[in-house]
Amino acid sequence: MEKQSADPTQIRRGTIPVMAVACGVMVGNIYLCQPLLGAIAKDFGVPESIASLVAVMTQVGYALGILLLVPLSDMAEPRSLVRWMSALAAVGLLMACLAPAIPVLLAASIFLAFVTVVPQVLIPLATSLVAPEHRGRAVGSLATGLIMGILLSRTISGLVAGYGGSWRASYGLASVLSVVVFFLVPAFMPKKSEHATSIGYFKLLASLPPLLKHRDLILSMAMNFLVFGAFSAFWATMAFHLATPEFSLGPAAAGLFGLWGAPGALLAPMAGRLSDRWGPARVNVLGFASVLICFAIAITIGAHSLIALVIVVNLLDFGLQSGQVANQTRIFAIAPEIRGRLNTLYMVSTFGGGAIGALAGGYAWSAAGWTGVCLLGFVATCLAATILATGVATATSSKQGHRSEP
Repeated sequence: MEKQSADPTQIRRGTIPVMAVACGVMVGNIYLCQPLLGAIAKDFGVPESIASLVAVMTQVGYALGILLLVPLSDMAEPRSLVRWMSALAAVGLLMACLAPAIPVLLAASIFLAFVTVVPQVLIPLATSLVAPEHRGRAVGSLATGLIMGILLSRTISGLVAGYGGSWRASYGLASVLSVVVFFLVPAFMPKKSEHATSIGYFKLLASLPPLLKHRDLILSMAMNFLVFGAFSAFWATMAFHLATPEFSLGPAAAGLFGLWGAPGALLAPMAGRLSDRWGPARVNVLGFASVLICFAIAITIGAHSLIALVIVVNLLDFGLQSGQVANQTRIFAIAPEIRGRLNTLYMVSTFGGGAIGALAGGYAWSAAGWTGVCLLGFVATCLAATILATGVATATSSKQGHRSEP
């Protein structure tokens, strides 16, 4: 029987909600730049395609942080790990706030994203604090904080920049919030897990590739690589779309679209419960349907209607989050002692897809405008759905083959 990694009697009341808020605050550091890209391009006097590299660099930095730092959660004391990460994130955000030129901002973006991977330490930790049958709910709760952070960071960042008169103010505020995480969150975290490994850091990293033998991990990685790429392409170009003569909106309005998408994000706990009840694959299907409908609306009515865009961001956020919860529920069921490393591989794939999606979105925007971005997202999601169908068919065939053996 699977054990829990922590004694529930040693866990402070409110631990899961505090972890969820921390996930939102820290992941917001990755996305706060998106409504600011137009203002950054104007301030530094660079083309939009160059300014969009800020979004790309944050995705790259986050993927590197997940690869090189998150495995430490399987061996290090989690409270110390969170303290170091949040402190360094505050420093990186301050560097971005004071950046004198675009190359410095790009370098600061990689660094701050590299050390802001706190959510990817907290999510697998939270699954060890609950019974296995409630794993999906725990993932869903922290995933709600995560996606709310993604959405509200855009809203708050855009508003702060719009009313503060500079995009730099948004980075300054984020630096302060990371300091709050440094002081508050570790007090709610449990002691080191009983599943913690004692192997060295480099052996820990060397143990990652062999984990790719798990079919459920590969399936989840491939699907979220594509869907998160579509998500990033959409949001990396949203500010450009809203700045066109069709809308003529600035960073504050672009940021507000994060707030309008909040209802879709709040359905994440439902996706967790459905994953526990139906199984992850059916929840993946639900997520794909939502994302495909999203891009179908975006490329038609969403080209000229703000109301349609509100519907689009809700469908996109719900679809992404449903898939994310289903995928993490699937991989965390593999083995409790390697959850940190499983999450490492999964999230490296996810944010690698995000970096490529943001870059591809910039090129699609330059080549074909909003239509190109939406087509890119639609095709990527169709490929993800095809991978799921193939994976389910292969698993079913394998099970039937085992049953027919004498």
